[in-house]
Amino acid sequence: MDAFLRGTLVLALTAFVSECIEFLINLVLAKELGELGIGQYMSILPVVGLFMIIASLELPISISKFVAETERRFHLSLLKTALKLVSLFMIVLFLLATILFSVFPLFHDVHPLVRWVILILIPLVSITSIGRGYFIGIQRMGTIAVANLFRRITQLFILVVVFQFFNFDLQLSLLVAICAVIGGELLEFTYVISAFFIHLRHLRGLSHSGNLDRQTVLKNLLTVSLPTTSMRIFHAVTHAIQPFLIKFSLVFAGLSKVEATEHFGMVAGVAMAIGFFPAFIAHSLMTVLIPNVSKAYAVKDKNSLLLLLKRVILITASYGIPACFVFYFFAEPLTNLFVPSKAAAYYLQLLWPYFLLHYFTIPFQAFLIGMGLVKDAFYHNIWSHLISFVLIFVLGAQPSLQMDGVIVGLNAGAVLVMLMHYLTICKKLGISFTLITRKNIQY
Repeated sequence: MDAFLRGTLVLALTAFVSECIEFLINLVLAKELGELGIGQYMSILPVVGLFMIIASLELPISISKFVAETERRFHLSLLKTALKLVSLFMIVLFLLATILFSVFPLFHDVHPLVRWVILILIPLVSITSIGRGYFIGIQRMGTIAVANLFRRITQLFILVVVFQFFNFDLQLSLLVAICAVIGGELLEFTYVISAFFIHLRHLRGLSHSGNLDRQTVLKNLLTVSLPTTSMRIFHAVTHAIQPFLIKFSLVFAGLSKVEATEHFGMVAGVAMAIGFFPAFIAHSLMTVLIPNVSKAYAVKDKNSLLLLLKRVILITASYGIPACFVFYFFAEPLTNLFVPSKAAAYYLQLLWPYFLLHYFTIPFQAFLIGMGLVKDAFYHNIWSHLISFVLIFVLGAQPSLQMDGVIVGLNAGAVLVMLMHYLTICKKLGISFTLITRKNIQY
């Protein structure tokens, strides 16, 4: 079994367990927080995700790409420069975030400690990102898989234990839910950094270690990190805005604020929790693809790139199509595991194109990153979200459509971004839409 399939299998199996745990986490949250609470939690979570993206500076992607393309004797020099970059960035971000939370009363409708607890994530995520990037680059997927598993187990453990022995009001329950996220990140940080420093000692023992120019390392890292971070920030910002846009559209259509929050909670906290469950395979593919695509593209191995693309399409279709079939025909029993709501089942049925297309989009984005087309991926996301948001507001604000119109907008955005990613890959590789070779790879 080659490194690609072996790495994908390891990550996918562990991610399956992690997603099962995530499913249980969402069940616990849905039962403890209720429809209103889960709507508020899903409104806070994108903002938490935004801070995590900024703190990581997308170094797992840039470091893994650079490590895959660089000889092992240069890895120590690369990592030292990355550590210095992260240390400086972490301090600056922590200070800016402290000032931001002091000046602007974010999350004014939830517990005031939420905004300060989020600050703990900055050093945890920033430092962990270096270790994650290095292990992905050398294709030690087992370490990444175990770290992901530890994070989920810890989050579930905190939620179950706390909610089992204590009863809180809604604000304190939301605070506990956010603290559980941070607890999981803390254990992942401990595990990844411990393994990372063990590897650093081995790298220091290499007698033939070489030095890379610091400016060259920074340029290579930031060339990938900055546009990728910008793309992820844009993605996180749009996901942070999306709940408010959807709820505003529904209120405009005639629903009350509470009703709009409840309907959004059914989509984000129930339908999407179910629909994105199989996406652990897509994310596993993405993690493994970046170093493999980067290495093949660096040596102009078009046959390997085409083989990887065909494998990705085959693997995604083999699990994505059956999964969406299950979502559509077994929507009600699946959503009843969370809350007894026919609306949630109906929304899950309408969103099957959204889920299926995202299963393809995630690994396609890894291809674009590996081939140095991060900016193209960024532009694709901008256009798809712009059109999606316009449709969400225009259609969702119609009293005759309401959430149906919102879901049309979500599905339309998913179609656009998947097609733009795929067509760009085909153009770069010099192949037709049907994967038939037409010309040489474009460099």
